Amino acid sequence: MIRKLALTAMLAGLPAAAAARGPMALNDSGDTAWLLVSSVLVLLMALPGLGMFYGGLVRAKNFLSVLLQVAAVAGVSSLLWIVLGYTIAFGPVAGGWIGAGSKWMLNNLGNVRGGTALPESTFMLFQMTFALITPALMVGAWVDRARFGWVVAFCALWSLVVYAPVAHWVWGGGWLMQLGTLDFAGGIVVHTTAGVSALVVALLLGKRKGFPGSALLPHAPGLTMLGAMLLWIGWFGFNGGSALAATDDASAAIINTHAAASTAALVWILIERLTFGKPTTVGFATGAIAGLAAVTPAAGMISPGAAIVFGAASALTCYGAIQLVKMKLLIDDSLDVFAVHGVGGMLGSILVAVFLAPAVGGTGYAEGMSGGSQLGAQIIGVAAVAIYSAVATALIALGTSLFLPMRVSEDDERQGLDVANHGERAWEFD
Repeated sequence: MIRKLALTAMLAGLPAAAAARGPMALNDSGDTAWLLVSSVLVLLMALPGLGMFYGGLVRAKNFLSVLLQVAAVAGVSSLLWIVLGYTIAFGPVAGGWIGAGSKWMLNNLGNVRGGTALPESTFMLFQMTFALITPALMVGAWVDRARFGWVVAFCALWSLVVYAPVAHWVWGGGWLMQLGTLDFAGGIVVHTTAGVSALVVALLLGKRKGFPGSALLPHAPGLTMLGAMLLWIGWFGFNGGSALAATDDASAAIINTHAAASTAALVWILIERLTFGKPTTVGFATGAIAGLAAVTPAAGMISPGAAIVFGAASALTCYGAIQLVKMKLLIDDSLDVFAVHGVGGMLGSILVAVFLAPAVGGTGYAEGMSGGSQLGAQIIGVAAVAIYSAVATALIALGTSLFLPMRVSEDDERQGLDVANHGERAWEFD
């Protein structure tokens, strides 16, 4: 609850005119501290976590290029969030499509963000970490073959044209929020946008040389496992922080996040054991991320039992999606961004309509909503965002390629992007 304290000019030492403006809204220091910690946890996911997770999955000659892409995308997205992204996403509602521009360059931030007990600067900071990790997730779709300059320019435009408007639609008072679409921590805003956009870019770029084939195996599965562990820890801030308060909602979100990740990781290695005889570190890590992505849109609104169902369903569905995308359709989404993040996020965003019911431990539907209407709102939200992300991504990617080529030359791809694009060489792992 937002605490308000009325101070007289005498007690506060304020001019009479200031006192006449009425009570001042004060932030809750406990909630503020939790969101600051959560922001650090999400940044931990984005930089060392995601960098290590993706870096271990590529060949050694492209390891440094992946780290640099993740870091550069996070940096440029952060700056654009400050300049324009925040006001597009969370500025005053202007017709339900984008926020008004009054908060550009973080002008006119309020003492307390409406509906929370947080300073608006803290709320902005937490949302910035989401804005920087979402385009960084897409890096996994084009590793080994995308030009660095194109990657940075494309992701900069994408963060303003795709991410910020969708965040407004779902979280900032936009048309999907008004429709009743729910997304606790980013199944639609983060994972659907990044997953669908990654698939589009993979199709536009084409396959890596040697795909599919054993020559593209990960060079450091252990590094991927460590990255997944950091992502798992950081996700507690991602989902727990999305409660926007240090309450039982945050605790429930963290419990459900952990339950879904644990279940999905174990189910994934069970599938591996049954299909080709051995569980793998990459399989465990991938399963955990699938479970985390799936539970994200529902984390604070479902029971732990439902979270276990989310985890098992995400492992089965995302494993099948990888087989379909890579083995059947032969689409080179290099590190399975669509099959894991996109499919996992969309699955969880639709399942929330089922497990929101109080009968299965959910927090219940909003006034005027039923299971059927909630399911409809979730499907509309997922479909609208997926279609918008696909079309906008294609236009941005092709438009950027008119000035900056998307793909490196065949010689550069063969040599490796660490040396060809950056003049550096990574360590060699045994």
